[in-house]
Amino acid sequence: MIKIRVDQLLAEHGRTFYWLAKETGISHTTLWRLKKDKALGINFETLEKICEALKCQPGDILAIPQAKKYAKKSGPRRNGRTRT
Repeated sequence: MIKIRVDQLLAEHGRTFYWLAKETGISHTTLWRLKKDKALGINFETLEKICEALKCQPGDILAIPQAKKYAKKSGPRRNGRTRT
């Protein structure tokens, strides 16, 4: 599951959720859902507003936890024969 790092970024900038909601116009409910991993997704407009307010890039906000990173799967193995 992708994690939203809004809490950490706000702490780094010395800002609060109240400030972010006021600065971006994003509701407290939406920000709370993002913070608590209750959101099913994030709208690009919402992501852009957060990035503009915190002066960061989307990759700074979104993170895949280390333990959950997907291993690269290899394709089906072929035995070297060609079809005729």
